[in-house]
Amino acid sequence: MRLLSNKSVVIWLFGLSVASFIWLLSIIPSQPLRPFNTMVFDTYQVMKPRPWGGSDVVIVDLDETSIKRVGQWPWPRNIVANLTKKLGDLDAAAIVFDMVFAEEDRTSPLKAIKGLTKAGARIQLPEKIDMLDNDAVLASVFKRFPVVTGFIFSDDGTDIPPSPKAGTGQSGTMPSSFMKRDVMATRNLPTLDEAASGIGTFNFASSDQRDTVVRKVPLMQGVDGNFHPTLAAEALRVVQGAGGFKIKSSDGSGELSGGKITLVSLQIGALEIPTNGDGAMEIYHSSPESKPTVSAKAILFPSEFGWTNEKLSNAFANHIVLIGTSAAGLLDLRATPLSPVVAGVTVHADILDQIITGTFINRPDYAQGLELTTAIFLTLLLLVFLPKLNATGDALLASLLIALVIFAGWYAFTSHQLLFSPVLPILSLLAAYGAGVGADLLITEKESKFVRDAFSHYLSPAMVSRLAENPEALKLGGEDKELTLLFCDIRGFTSLSEGLDPTELTELLNDFLTPMTDALMKEGATIDKYMGDAIMAFWNAPIDQEDHRERAVRGLMAMRHELVKLNKKANRPIEIGIGLNSGPCCVGNLGSAQRFNYSAIGDAVNVASRIEGLTKQYGLDNLLAAETLNDINDYAVLEIDRVGVVGRKEPLTVFTIVGQNDLRSNRQFLKLTEQHADMLDAYRVGDIEQALVYMARANRSADELSLSEHIPPLRKLYALYGERFASFRETGVPENWDGVYRSTSK
Repeated sequence: MRLLSNKSVVIWLFGLSVASFIWLLSIIPSQPLRPFNTMVFDTYQVMKPRPWGGSDVVIVDLDETSIKRVGQWPWPRNIVANLTKKLGDLDAAAIVFDMVFAEEDRTSPLKAIKGLTKAGARIQLPEKIDMLDNDAVLASVFKRFPVVTGFIFSDDGTDIPPSPKAGTGQSGTMPSSFMKRDVMATRNLPTLDEAASGIGTFNFASSDQRDTVVRKVPLMQGVDGNFHPTLAAEALRVVQGAGGFKIKSSDGSGELSGGKITLVSLQIGALEIPTNGDGAMEIYHSSPESKPTVSAKAILFPSEFGWTNEKLSNAFANHIVLIGTSAAGLLDLRATPLSPVVAGVTVHADILDQIITGTFINRPDYAQGLELTTAIFLTLLLLVFLPKLNATGDALLASLLIALVIFAGWYAFTSHQLLFSPVLPILSLLAAYGAGVGADLLITEKESKFVRDAFSHYLSPAMVSRLAENPEALKLGGEDKELTLLFCDIRGFTSLSEGLDPTELTELLNDFLTPMTDALMKEGATIDKYMGDAIMAFWNAPIDQEDHRERAVRGLMAMRHELVKLNKKANRPIEIGIGLNSGPCCVGNLGSAQRFNYSAIGDAVNVASRIEGLTKQYGLDNLLAAETLNDINDYAVLEIDRVGVVGRKEPLTVFTIVGQNDLRSNRQFLKLTEQHADMLDAYRVGDIEQALVYMARANRSADELSLSEHIPPLRKLYALYGERFASFRETGVPENWDGVYRSTSK
C-alpha cells in the first residue's frame, strides 16, 4: 500500500524522465527533429497552397511543342534574340532568363564564314559583320531592353563569378560566415552579361536543406567580397530602377539576441523582404497550374496559334517575363512540397509573386524556444492529471492536448503565415503519456501480484489473468463457441507405473506433463485439466483464435516431437494417444457456487475423448476428426476409418497425421496413399478380396517408406484391418453394410 500512496510521484518521475529526453533532442546541435518539422511545414503548404497573387509576372515556356516547332535546343541565338526583341517591343518590364548561354553559338554564320576562309575560300563580307554573329546579335538586343541574365555557383564551375550590376549596403554587422571564398561559377558569355541590365544567381540551396526539395532561396550570397543577388531579387531591382540593395542584420536595429548576429531582411527599392538568419527566404509555393504561362511558340509564331497583337500586349506589357523551360530533356526540373517535378522557372515565378504581393511565411527566431516551452507546460499539465483519471480519461486528455497543439500550429500558418511545428510538443506528450501509463500499469500489476500469486495455485493461469482483467467474470456461466479440443493419454500407464513408488511416479508424470504442456501453450492452448496421466486442452477460448484448428494441429505435432526427445532420455519409453475434434461447445465457469473451473462441455468434447480412445485400437499416436482438418493442407494425412462411436448416432471420419508437408511429395508416400485409399474403397463396398490385395500392397509400401521416429508406424493399423477382413470372409459381409465400423467400447 506504500507504493499506492506514492503513485503520483512514480508517474511524475517516469513521465518527466522520458519527456526530458525528447526536450534534449530539440536543443542539441544536430537537431534530429528538424526533418519531422520540415515534413510538417511541407504538409501545411500541401493543404493550403499560396493563391497566385495576380502580380504582373508571366512565364514564357520553351516547352516540348516549342522545341518541336523551332528545332532542338540550343536554338540559334538569333532566334533567342528575336524572342527577346518581341517581348521588349511588347513593353515587358523585365525579361529574365532562367538559363545560361555559356558557350558561343556554333550556328552563327560568321563562324561558318571563318571556317570557309580558313579553308581558302574567298568571301566578301558585308559592312555590318556583327549581324553575322548570333551572339553579337543577342547582345545588341540585350542592350536595348531590361534584360536580366543568370549564373549558378557550382563546384563544377570553371568561371569566376560575374561582377554584380549593383552595389549592396549594410545595416548592422555582417555575419562572418556569410562571405564565402574561392567559389566558382557557370556563367554566360561575358558579352551577354555586359549587355544585360542585371545579373542574378539561380541557386536555391540553403544551408539547412537536407534533400532536393526547394523550400528556401538565399536572396543574397557573398563570394570574394562581392554580394550577388538571386535572379528574382535582381529582376525586382531592374524593374524598380533601384541603384542597389540593402542588407539588414539583427544588430542593425537593436535586435541582437544572445550575442549571435544574424540576417533579418533584404531591401530592394521600395520592397523589404524578411529572411532567416542565413539570408534565405522561405518560399510559399502556389499550385503549379495557377501560374500564367505562355508557350514560346505563341510569341515566335503568333499567327499560327491565333495570338493577336492585342492579346500579346495584354499578356506581356509591363510584366516581368521569366523565360525558362519545362522540357524534360533540358534538365531544369525541381521538386517542391507541392510536386516532385516542376520546371525551375516556376519556382522563380513563385518567389517574385510572393515578394510583390507581400505574402511571406516565416519561422521566427523564437519558434524553437516557444515550441519547447509549450512542450514542457503541456507535459506538466498532463502529468498532473494522469494519476487522477482512469485509463479512458488519460487517453482523452492526451488526445485533446495533442489536437490543441496541431490546431495551434495550423492556425498560426493559415492566419499569420508563421511556421510553428507541433512535433516537439506531440512527441513530449506521447512520451510522458506512455511512460506515465506504463508506470501506472506497473504499480497496478504489483498491487495485484498478491491476488495472482494466491489464486494461481487454485485456478488456471488463463483464468487468473481473466479475473484480473475483469473481476465481474468471477461468477457462474458460459458461452457457446466453436472450439478445437485435444485429449492426450499415456498408453499402458498402469503397467508403466508398476514398481514405481509414489515419488518416482510423480517425477514420471511431471517429466511427461511439463514438456507436453509447454508445447500446447506455445500454440495458445488453454489447459482445461489434468486427469492422472491424461491432458484435456482446447483452443479459441477464452481468447478468440480464428486459426484454432491449425494451432491445435501444430500443438499435436509439437507434442510428438517433445515425446521423441523425452524418450531418448527416459529409462522407460512412453507411448501416447492424441485425439482432436472441433465443434460447438459451452465454455465458461462451470461448477458450483462454492467451487468452479473454467472448462468446456458438449458433444464435441465427448467426441474428442472417444477419438483419443480409438488411437489405441488402431495402433496410432494421433487421430483427428474431419471437422478439425477443414482447410488444413500442410501435412501428410491418411484417412483411417469411418467410425460409429458409443453415444453418438452420426459416424465420424477420422484421419491420422503421418508427417510434415515435405512427406506429401515423397513418391513412396504417394504410392502408399493411393493403395490405402483403394483398400478403404473396396472395404466400404464390401469387396473384401480386393481390399485384402490393396491392404497387402499398402502394408509393404509403408514398410518400404522407412518411416522415421517422428512418423507413427502403420503395421498395427493394417493388422487390425486384416482381422476385420478375415472375419468378413468367415461370416460374410452384412446385408446392411454401410462401410462404418461400430465401436463397442469407449
